[in-house]
Amino acid sequence: MNHRIFTKKIISRRDFLKLSSLGVGTLALRSLKIDLPLADFPESELLGRNCTGGIAIVRSRPDVNSTVVKKVYEDTVFPWLREVSAVNNDYNFNIQRWVETPDGYVYAPTLQPVHNLPNQVKQSVPDGKAGFWAEVSVPYVDIYLENPPSRSITLGNLIEKGLPIRLYYSQVMWIDQIKTGNSGKIIYHVNENEKHGFGYGDVFWAEGTAFRPLTEEEVAPISPGIDPSEKKIKINLTYQTLSCFEKGREVYFCRVSTGVGDFDTPTGEFVTYRKAISIHMAAGTLGAGYDTPGVSWTNFFIGTGVAIHATFWHNEFGQKRSHGCVNCRPEDAKWIFRWTTPTVSLEESDVNWTDWQQGSTKVTVEERLY
Repeated sequence: MNHRIFTKKIISRRDFLKLSSLGVGTLALRSLKIDLPLADFPESELLGRNCTGGIAIVRSRPDVNSTVVKKVYEDTVFPWLREVSAVNNDYNFNIQRWVETPDGYVYAPTLQPVHNLPNQVKQSVPDGKAGFWAEVSVPYVDIYLENPPSRSITLGNLIEKGLPIRLYYSQVMWIDQIKTGNSGKIIYHVNENEKHGFGYGDVFWAEGTAFRPLTEEEVAPISPGIDPSEKKIKINLTYQTLSCFEKGREVYFCRVSTGVGDFDTPTGEFVTYRKAISIHMAAGTLGAGYDTPGVSWTNFFIGTGVAIHATFWHNEFGQKRSHGCVNCRPEDAKWIFRWTTPTVSLEESDVNWTDWQQGSTKVTVEERLY
């Protein structure tokens, strides 16, 4: 399927043990059974998580040629003070945005903008419900694999290396059990609701406060009174932009990341044919691929698996870098998801229709200079 490129670098166990801020590793989780404390994140209204899959560099100025202050490992979280432009444009980079932190400046595409918003936990699954959808609302949460060995390639690689396994801010997962862990805290049974999407069957336990239950209001349709035939999405591969139109009037705009190289997003006229609140996405082969659970707010519009969806593994919107899909900031993907037709609810969270022209939203993908 034409999904995004997801290259994940693995650091050594020795290097990982230097990183006390990264939380508890998988081996420690097993010895503690189900004791999953949240990490102690910095206090700031907005935070930035190193989402490179490896090393991020902190510099003295917003300039690739400035002094290196320090290097930090994957998942290090910074207070996000403000976003600034590069002082000297480096024309090797399409994006010239930097983030000021208390330690120095970090290239913006390497930091996922996140919040740390722990939640009041539920004491039980709502009566009459099999479970509920919930969004990770903290920078990351460590998870405990209940049914080893892992079926996921990426997850299995992490476990083999003795590294922590995690879910990240904005991922959406299915919660179907609630219990009290060994620490006395409420923990949630987390999975992908296999009847929706491409879940491999891995199931987890995680700290309940890390998850915010979704509400019907936040998945309610936007502009439901507009005839579906009057809605259209235009994706510009030249400028890496996406615009939503109602009756020819632009009502929403955002920057995106589309396919690159051999995985270019196809140009042409398409329509949405499947929508899922959360889905498991994969790329590559069974033995050498990558896979990601909990990819949220997904709109499929090309039959080979190309979709518009939320992205948490980079902040490089405005630059081509996917495996064919259209990567969006989670807040943009969510708005688009609610606006496109047909509508999706929490009860019917994955809708796949065979008559693609009936009630679908038109999608145009083009290379165009305005």
